[in-house]
Amino acid sequence: MTGSTAPQRILPQFIALSVIWGASFLFIKVALDGLSPAQIVVGRLVLGAMVLIAILVWTRQRLPSDPGVWGHLAVVAALQCVPFLLFAWATGQISSGLASIYNATVPLLTMVVGLALLPEEHLTRPRLVGLLIGLGGVGVIFGVWDAPEASGLLAQLACLVATVGYGFAFVYLRRYITPRGLGAIPLATVQIGLGAVMMLAVTPLIATEPIELDLAIIASMVALGAGGTGLAYIWNTNIVAGWGATNASTVTYLIPVVGVTLGIVVLGETLSWNQPVGALIVVLGIVISQDRLTLSGSAGWASRVRQRT
Repeated sequence: MTGSTAPQRILPQFIALSVIWGASFLFIKVALDGLSPAQIVVGRLVLGAMVLIAILVWTRQRLPSDPGVWGHLAVVAALQCVPFLLFAWATGQISSGLASIYNATVPLLTMVVGLALLPEEHLTRPRLVGLLIGLGGVGVIFGVWDAPEASGLLAQLACLVATVGYGFAFVYLRRYITPRGLGAIPLATVQIGLGAVMMLAVTPLIATEPIELDLAIIASMVALGAGGTGLAYIWNTNIVAGWGATNASTVTYLIPVVGVTLGIVVLGETLSWNQPVGALIVVLGIVISQDRLTLSGSAGWASRVRQRT
């Protein structure tokens, strides 16, 4: 399914992925009107697992049989549940747009985790410059010159911890799962399914609040679970296969744009000037750290111009 996607179908999937992941924070905000953060995480994982199981059956793919793979995916599932919970709680304390902005730091902090844990990763000059610029952008988003209220402070710190959690999950996947060359859909099904089982197991302890449902909450949970936690993974896999991992990663730049726009238009949220400015600085840091924007590239261009003149 992922390897035979026609090139002309990639762009619509890229747009859909940007929208669904960017809107995830809006869906969480709406769902918080009737569900607790833990109940939202349980719901999105269960719905996502159901969609992935259906796709697995439809494509006639098999789940991995190696117990070691299941063990590693259980670790990834546990690591994934923590950011889900933290972002769901934080979105109840700060605007959904601001939460989506913090989510844009995931590639930056994943790089930090990779440098710390993967021996093959090295701190090159572009990575160092990009990291310093990106961390400066985080400081601008945070507004280090003007301490926020206690609830906002904790929520923003929770978002940062959540992005670090995603970083650990991605690095763990790369270290222990990616080299095995297994199919993306079976791996996603096991990962999301194990996460759902874990959250269901602790539901009697952390998700006992009364549930109040209306059409908006139900629609938000279906979109967050079936779309943002199920179909989105398949779209992302198709994009990586069609465009390559580097081009596919540009979806990270669009998520906060969608998240902020929806927060303002749908929920009437407001942002301080420093938050979008900080987000742009973070994106600049990510671009530089991925060696897409370097002084050497400019120097090479200038040299070629001199040779022609």
